[in-house]
Amino acid sequence: MFTGIVEEMGVVKNIRRGMESAVLTIEGKVVPGDLNLGDSVAVNGVCLTVVDYKDRFFEVDVMAETLRLTTLKELKPGDRVNLERALKAGGRFGGHIVTGHIDGVGVIVGQEKEDIAVVTDIQAPPEVMKYVVKKGSIAVDGISLTVVDFSQDTFQVSLIPHTAAVTTLGYKKPGDKVNLEADIIGKYVEKLLSFKENGSKSSRGLDLEFLAEHGFL
Repeated sequence: MFTGIVEEMGVVKNIRRGMESAVLTIEGKVVPGDLNLGDSVAVNGVCLTVVDYKDRFFEVDVMAETLRLTTLKELKPGDRVNLERALKAGGRFGGHIVTGHIDGVGVIVGQEKEDIAVVTDIQAPPEVMKYVVKKGSIAVDGISLTVVDFSQDTFQVSLIPHTAAVTTLGYKKPGDKVNLEADIIGKYVEKLLSFKENGSKSSRGLDLEFLAEHGFL
């Protein structure tokens, strides 16, 4: 599990491509020094497993499914990537619950400076937008951010100078793609509301009658 608080930007040093998979070699100053074989590390928000490490470098396998569903397939040597080690028990929880399992790929469609912040508009697929709520949390390339506002297929986040300086979003521009992970709490709520006690799928949605029946009204 991760929190969406990026520890550093690493650099892709090498990519060994297989028929449908890849092995990434990533350089960093902070994260590689505390990794072991088999550890989980989030790379641009994607949970990957360390298969080798030495000094300032570590390697991760990327399977075909991950390449198909994330922006990792577009990486090239020299690209910056957001890095976060898995959360330690007792560690500070500065962001929100991030699993590293990407729900969809979004596209930056707008950026506007607003005093010290950069307001960024991101177009997202329906499988992500259905979980987006105003003031809710969302992970963008592994960065825990707060939704400022949203429309049918676009949501807005605001980047403070620190976030822009220490993550890849500070280098992104309109047209660039980003990995998106919706807040897992919304997914569990959806699951619970859509199934009956016997395990079959319920056709009943969340309405005033349902809330009253279960003591919420």
